[in-house]
Amino acid sequence: MQKIRTALLSYGMSGKVFHAPFISFHKGFELIGSWERSKKLIREDYPSVKSYATLEALLEDDVDLVIVNTPVETHYEYAKKVLLAGKHAIVEKAFTTTVAQAQELAALAKERGVKLAVFQNRRWDSDFKTVQKIILEKKLGDIVEAEFHFDRYNPLLSPKSHKETVNSGAGILKDLGPHLIDQALCLFGLPESVFADIRITREHSLVDDYLDILLYYPDFRVRLKAGFFVRETVSSFMIHGKKGSFLKPRGDVQEDDLKLGKKPNLDTWGKEPKSKEGTLHTEMENDIFNGKVETLQGNYYDYFDGVYNSISNDTPEPVNAQDGVHVMQIIEAAIQSSAQKRVIDL
Repeated sequence: MQKIRTALLSYGMSGKVFHAPFISFHKGFELIGSWERSKKLIREDYPSVKSYATLEALLEDDVDLVIVNTPVETHYEYAKKVLLAGKHAIVEKAFTTTVAQAQELAALAKERGVKLAVFQNRRWDSDFKTVQKIILEKKLGDIVEAEFHFDRYNPLLSPKSHKETVNSGAGILKDLGPHLIDQALCLFGLPESVFADIRITREHSLVDDYLDILLYYPDFRVRLKAGFFVRETVSSFMIHGKKGSFLKPRGDVQEDDLKLGKKPNLDTWGKEPKSKEGTLHTEMENDIFNGKVETLQGNYYDYFDGVYNSISNDTPEPVNAQDGVHVMQIIEAAIQSSAQKRVIDL
């Protein structure tokens, strides 16, 4: 197995928690190092890797894949430099800050013959995978409506200045929004139109921290919600069809386990507690079923395995650049809709 030499563009929380553990675990990758501007931390966890002083030094090195895990407003600039250097790239969400930037990066990757993947790891959450299975197996009949939530209770501003300073990448719409939007598009495709309410609710906040997006499909609607003042949460996934309903709390354990320093594996990783199982109430073969449904196992390893196969075997990226373009189209439509208080056709 030829190893894909991989470098990170930062080693903060995302590099330490979401990327390095899987890159170092997967036998098809070799973690080469990270660009570190001030704090030099990566060698504390991975003593044999490099700490690059500049992006140029990283790009000049023998690196095959670069993970762009820097603040959102820098994604376009850095990803473009990576692609121009002939490297494959993974870009975190939000992919870019505009549709035009996303389209340019997609075209550039194709022109340069390199792979460009968007890091939408939430497709491999245990809760979402279970929702996806219920829908694909048509357990609910024709879908009438779906509602996805990313709820939190945290009225305090983030200590990370780039998240709370007014800039093109700040705000909940480009933070939690891409997760919800990508999951909806993964299940249902692009809607016909969008209506959105984007607000500021926290005291002293300068950036949006509440979103309510309604996606219009020909025969059903999908609502996406996220905010910081939900102390008592409802189900994070609520899907209603003509035969029944499925309600699922958010229960994926991977992020919490990674923050605790636990290392991924292929056996027990990503298993939710039974207390987080979803409730299915539907009609199957003329019988009514009302009970719990076992949650599928989640594993972000599968995303990285998809990236490995994409580069090594020239298969499609697990989340491709066009997926990123579509998410940005919804985000731009949501911004326009909220500002103008009207439905925006795509």
